This record gives sequence, C-alpha cells and structure tokens, in this order.
Amino acid sequence: MSRPFTKVITANALLEGDVIYWTEEATWTRHLSKAEVFEDEAIADEQLMTASAQTDIAVGVYLADVHLENGLPQPTHFRETFRTKGPSNYAHGKQVELN
Repeated sequence: MSRPFTKVITANALLEGDVIYWTEEATWTRHLSKAEVFEDEAIADEQLMTASAQTDIAVGVYLADVHLENGLPQPTHFRETFRTKGPSNYAHGKQVELN
C-alpha cells in the first residue's frame, strides 16, 4: 500500500536563508504550522511552479513530505525536522524561540 500524498512546499528565503513554507494565500511563512498542505499531486505541482517562479524571494523550492497531527503538518523525514529548528551553528532565530 502506498503512502498518501501529503506534502508542503518549502524553500529557503533568498536574503536571510531561513526555511520558508508556501501558504494558502500564495505567500511565504517561516512557520510550518501555517503552510498549505497538499493532498492532490496536480494542485501541488501547479503551486510548486508558482512558488518556484518567485526567484526574488525563495531558492531551492521543493515538495516535502508531511503528516497531519492534530490538524497541523509535521515533518516525516529527519532532514525536514532538522530544518524546522533553524541554523545549527549556534542558538538564534527559531532555536531561541523554542527555549
């Protein structure tokens, strides 16, 4: 049995390098909880093209697997979990907010 198609669009902010996520409003957010979750591959691919065209805002745009937990997207892969915590070289940004 194949896994359901449940993904978000993610990238890095061009100027700051922060991890960003595509929203239902066709804008970017730094919070995974506000990301649009796609369950239809065709719609996800269409939105991926739109998001990828914003080269003045985002770089490295791609679809990332998630699962829903209490209605909120959660990463399914270690890499994406790691990215949600921000840069790992020292505590700043999201790491400070989490403490």
